[in-house]
Amino acid sequence: MNTLAKYAWAILPILLLVALVGVFLAYGPLGLLKTAFPPIESVSFERVTLEQDVILLEIINDGPDPVTISQVLINDAYNQFEIDHQTVSHLEGAKIRMNYPWAEGMPLKITLLTADGLTFDKDIAVATESPKFGITQLLTFTTLGIYVGVMPVFLGLLWLPFLKTLNKKWYDFFLSLTIGLLVFLSADAIEGAIDLSKEVAVSFQGAMIIPIGFLLSLLLLMAFGETGSDIDVTKTGITKHPLRLSYLIALGIGIHNLGEGLAIGSAYAIGEIALGSLLVIGFMIHNLTEGIAIVAPIAKENENRINHLLLLGLLAGGPTIIGTWIGGFIFSNLWSVFFLSIGAGAIVYVVLEVFKHMKRENAGSIYTFTNIFGFFMGLLIMYATGLFVA
Repeated sequence: MNTLAKYAWAILPILLLVALVGVFLAYGPLGLLKTAFPPIESVSFERVTLEQDVILLEIINDGPDPVTISQVLINDAYNQFEIDHQTVSHLEGAKIRMNYPWAEGMPLKITLLTADGLTFDKDIAVATESPKFGITQLLTFTTLGIYVGVMPVFLGLLWLPFLKTLNKKWYDFFLSLTIGLLVFLSADAIEGAIDLSKEVAVSFQGAMIIPIGFLLSLLLLMAFGETGSDIDVTKTGITKHPLRLSYLIALGIGIHNLGEGLAIGSAYAIGEIALGSLLVIGFMIHNLTEGIAIVAPIAKENENRINHLLLLGLLAGGPTIIGTWIGGFIFSNLWSVFFLSIGAGAIVYVVLEVFKHMKRENAGSIYTFTNIFGFFMGLLIMYATGLFVA
């Protein structure tokens, strides 16, 4: 078979499938269904922006049929509105502007009514003016990220001198505790991704973004780990173990904290964080224990690793700041699901690396009562501190 024939046979099934779909759309049962049943309509709210006496909506039609927006209700009362195009096609977006004297701190219920009589609702728990990009708001989100992510991680790193005083048995205990902390963080990221996926437009298949992001980060890190296994690390000063392990833990936590920052920034942008400062305090307590996970692998090293603590802390806590910027100014449910899934996959890779490190350092079994207790202590600590966030 020559080259031309080979590629012709490769393309032929695709061309025939395209033709088959065309015939189905023109003559198949789809036409009968459309005449027998009303159109299938679905509208997803992408973003709500509150300005003084103005409400701006960004919507997307994630249903198969065009949608015509005929009325907008605010708190169950009809309201005048402007829309850039009233009939919105499949996966097309539209922007709606309404003049409305909303009150600071009061709830809002926005309802879109289509020409076919279907309604789609968006609830805002606490109305507050949406942040606009500027120095003041940038500093506000940066400060939030520092308080929530950076400072708690650095405070947690201060446990290093204490961990250095422990014997081998309790050193393994804290490595097991580290695994428990990381497993909880990974599960927490997956749970957040699942919750947010419900807010993603149906056509974008938010739930399927989760395994894509999870496996992408997990497999890429595995590939990089294999590639870098033979690198001469003496030039960088980062030995393969255990300092490399601390950096991996900081990286995994940092990616997780990026997703955490997204949640905080978006909550602040729509007023939910105004419900109380306990949310910020809860995240601070929750993140304090992450410092233990980062420094536990280097606790028994003879070398002085103080010069690495700044980089480790920034790697783990710094992404929280970036997350608050993205969440506050350009939040997207779809990308948030993706980032959270990536964080979960990265943390699972780190868990596997810590587990392999423990196996390598222990001639006997690592499944001791002390280690099992440490693992569940890590889970319980994150659960208990997570109560402040919930």
